[in-house]
Amino acid sequence: MRVTVRVPATSANLGPGFDCLGLALEWCNEVTVDTEADPRVEWIGEGAEELPVDGSDLIHATMRRVAGDRALPSFGLRGLNRIPLARGLGSSSAAVVAGVASALALLGDEPSPRRVFTHAASIEGHPDNAAPACFGGFTIAVGDGLVRRLEPHPDLRPVLLLPEHVRLPTDEARSALPDPVSRADAVYNIAHAALAVEAFAADPALLGEAMRDRLHQDVRLALVPTVREVFDAVRDAGVPVCVSGAGPTLLSFPGAHDMLEPRSGWRVLPLAVRATGFELERG
Repeated sequence: MRVTVRVPATSANLGPGFDCLGLALEWCNEVTVDTEADPRVEWIGEGAEELPVDGSDLIHATMRRVAGDRALPSFGLRGLNRIPLARGLGSSSAAVVAGVASALALLGDEPSPRRVFTHAASIEGHPDNAAPACFGGFTIAVGDGLVRRLEPHPDLRPVLLLPEHVRLPTDEARSALPDPVSRADAVYNIAHAALAVEAFAADPALLGEAMRDRLHQDVRLALVPTVREVFDAVRDAGVPVCVSGAGPTLLSFPGAHDMLEPRSGWRVLPLAVRATGFELERG
């Protein structure tokens, strides 16, 4: 059996929607699992030289966890990585979703989006990334397995501002967050998260205000001062912008490209919103 899984990059939080809101992007990793191939691991693309080839990677670990007491057949794995590692674009969620879908397929279970999401959210621990990776579009992950997918507005034109030489591991970015938060900040984020739903699904003109946040962005941007500088410049120019996931990548919209063009060390990537989540092909 040969199974290929394509999983999109995702941008989570989207400003005020901490651990809740997510967006799927048209930029996919591909994982091929072949039970007729030699049991070896091959990585191509982003981070290929950093990833283990002894079966200790996140995809293999996920497959073993999904299988539980059931035995997986021997297989070769080839991963084509387009999503950069530790940049706030859901690379770990993409690996987990690919591992879940591949394991279910090899075990003869149907890898439906709902089933894959249930496993992936439990394993990865971040349903805001797992939800758009499984269902596509714009998602709201409420917890306890509840996800609401909304159709993104057709005028959304995301632009990723990706620092080439800055990384921010999710664990480090999360451990820096204050706990507890003030009531005023909580109310501020509730209001802006509600506005963000309207902005992404119905009225992109609201994005500039809707993506403002008081819970996590300032703390995370303080960890990466060069990114903070760009964030402030983009926002001051009136272009909607937020930290993508845990960062350091920024999610912005048209207007940011010209501002960053002279800067070295940055990639500016206009991407479409992806309507669907992961795709699985057999054979």
